[in-house]
Amino acid sequence: VQLVESGGGLVQTGGSLRLSCEVSGLTFDDYAIGWFRQAPGKEREGISVISSSTGSSAYADSVKGRFTISSNHAKDTVYLQMNRLKPDDTGVYYCAADYADLLLLAPTEFGLWGQGTQVTVSS
Repeated sequence: VQLVESGGGLVQTGGSLRLSCEVSGLTFDDYAIGWFRQAPGKEREGISVISSSTGSSAYADSVKGRFTISSNHAKDTVYLQMNRLKPDDTGVYYCAADYADLLLLAPTEFGLWGQGTQVTVSS
């Protein structure tokens, strides 16, 4: 099983990035895929999650209205479109898979993780 994130980088405040999470080695529709971030010295926090089977999604309050999660079943890939980025959005962004498909944002619910991609938002 592999989850591979890409799309991170350095962007100015107010800019946009699109992260990708390519999933392999599991049945895509059986899982919820979530995005998490971890800033230096802080705990990992859930940002957004999508059910691959239903398309339902959930967001943390801190990103509602700015971030959009989506999935492409043909490519077994989940995207996170991030708009109006702020310095507080800086961190390592991880995607993870949850077989329970409960649309929870708690990192402890997710058993399969990618290696992460760095997002830095400059002020």
